[in-house]
Amino acid sequence: MSFVAQKKATVFDYVNYSLLALISLVCLFPFVYVFSVSFTDPKVYIPLKFYLFPDQWSLSAYKYILSTNSFINALKSTVFITVVGTFLNLIVSFSFAYVLTKKSLPGRSVLLGAVIFTLVFNAGILPGYLLVKQLGLLNSSWSLIWPSLTSAWSLLVIKSFLESHPPELEESARMDGCTEIGVFLRIIIPLSMPAIAAFTLFFAVSHWNTYFNALIYISDSKKWTLQVLIKTLVIDSDSNGVGQAGAGGDDRVVPQETIRMAAIMLAMAPILLVYPFLQKHFAKGVMLGSVKG
Repeated sequence: MSFVAQKKATVFDYVNYSLLALISLVCLFPFVYVFSVSFTDPKVYIPLKFYLFPDQWSLSAYKYILSTNSFINALKSTVFITVVGTFLNLIVSFSFAYVLTKKSLPGRSVLLGAVIFTLVFNAGILPGYLLVKQLGLLNSSWSLIWPSLTSAWSLLVIKSFLESHPPELEESARMDGCTEIGVFLRIIIPLSMPAIAAFTLFFAVSHWNTYFNALIYISDSKKWTLQVLIKTLVIDSDSNGVGQAGAGGDDRVVPQETIRMAAIMLAMAPILLVYPFLQKHFAKGVMLGSVKG
């Protein structure tokens, strides 16, 4: 009986793995197509043809897209938002979550209730736009940073993670004369490196992929993010997205398909390069934040 059950389990595993491998290959095809077209010489590119490998390798699409003012401006804007936004996200999220772990803090229940309230109820798009407008942040990269310094979900997960630390560590540090800020910087932060790595990836990917808020708050094409620029290149095919955003720096014709694919590859590359270095901390940080005790 056990042999039959083991054989059925083996057959199921083979079928399951084969099906998952097939689905993975199907999901991989769009990336292969984008990669191949981006390196295909525009002169030999044939529309509506699936490219598994470029017929003729060429870097002309990348040279063109990197020489335009629009892409360079969008890249600078996106890098600034990602680096500064992620740094501020980590500071605000971990310091706020650390405060919420202190049961002796006056008004802690009110703060925690306010955090949970924002998790359940959302003000909506219009109040957010009016707030950004009243703060004078329209057409500024800061409009994509200040309103999203942290989130209720991030605070609750980080709070759960911090509460898993033994309280004796903080008590011994205080006995040695360490202040609350010293405990946070010298004890909590070093012990939270897995969670910091995980949330660095979360925040960085979120800022790098900023699209909707950038579309609403930024109307100046010189301050577009990469995602807005790529949307103009890929979806708005009737407009010269690169030339439009260049504003006087480039008067070329509408970019070809190879240039669109090159822009997509350049937008994906940084996250794909950073992820392997944070992956080992990613799962560990999430798991530690999900278990208490």
